[in-house]
Amino acid sequence: MGLRGYLIKRIIYTVILIFGVITINFFLFEAIPGNQLEAYIHNPRITYAEVQKLINAFGIGQPWYTAYPKYILSMFTFNFGQASLQMGSQQVSKLILDRLLNTILLLGTADILAVIAGILLGAYAAHERGKLFDSVAILTSLATFSLPTFWMALVLQSIFGFGLGWLPVQGWMTLPPIIGTIPYWLDRLKYMVLPGVVLFLFTYGGFLLLTRACVLETMTEDYVLTARAKGVKERNVLFRHILKNASLPIITNVALQFGFMLSGAIITENVFVYNGLGTLIYQAINLREVPVMQAIFYIIALCVIIANLVADLAYGLLDPRIRYG
Repeated sequence: MGLRGYLIKRIIYTVILIFGVITINFFLFEAIPGNQLEAYIHNPRITYAEVQKLINAFGIGQPWYTAYPKYILSMFTFNFGQASLQMGSQQVSKLILDRLLNTILLLGTADILAVIAGILLGAYAAHERGKLFDSVAILTSLATFSLPTFWMALVLQSIFGFGLGWLPVQGWMTLPPIIGTIPYWLDRLKYMVLPGVVLFLFTYGGFLLLTRACVLETMTEDYVLTARAKGVKERNVLFRHILKNASLPIITNVALQFGFMLSGAIITENVFVYNGLGTLIYQAINLREVPVMQAIFYIIALCVIIANLVADLAYGLLDPRIRYG
């Protein structure tokens, strides 16, 4: 079986897995005590007709055997329903899209920089094993990887916000959203610096340690000794031979990291009051907004599943020893 057959099989497995995720997601929220209609019924401005519309359209508050088919259909069609008045009575999809760009800008930038820095520094630390750079790299990465993100956020707020006054400590923009103008994006950037630094410090340490371990395991292979015996430059040996062949576990970790990106950084975003998906999840949990939580958790699961599929396909491109069969 070649790549085409493998791809068809993986797509079939992916569809089955998505169906299973939707089912588990449904019954998890069904098991929560109370009634899912509470967030809507407690709204004095909602009418009886609007409540009936919610029940008929999305099965909210109905028995599971009645709500389950409607839920499956709504998830596959991305029709997530409507939030209660506490969240503006908006469509859930609009709530998510309004904050999606903010989360992608913050976490995407932080994750990309963390992955690049972690991989490069981890490879160099393995090359300098036992030396000062290696010791410092391990110590700092363990420290940033272990420290709570809320503590790092509070420290940065105290130093660069309240102490020096260089950067804002809360919010996500000051100027009106005139997208495309330089002042607007510069304004957005200054609100991203502190939470971005926190997420970078927390993320890069894990990639540095993983890369270092993978590179150390590969450095003793015969083809590495052969490349050095042929007089290949040490930099080329490290990055073209060792790192490339040690990259499979790193690819998996990178895929999972970006798969979970849409979950937002719940703790960090709430500390900085950043208007992203992390704060939306936190608000939905506090307000018992079941449709919002179901939609976000489903989208997160989809991203992780797709990221794993992409990682599996990337294995064969990066490592010619892998055959799809």
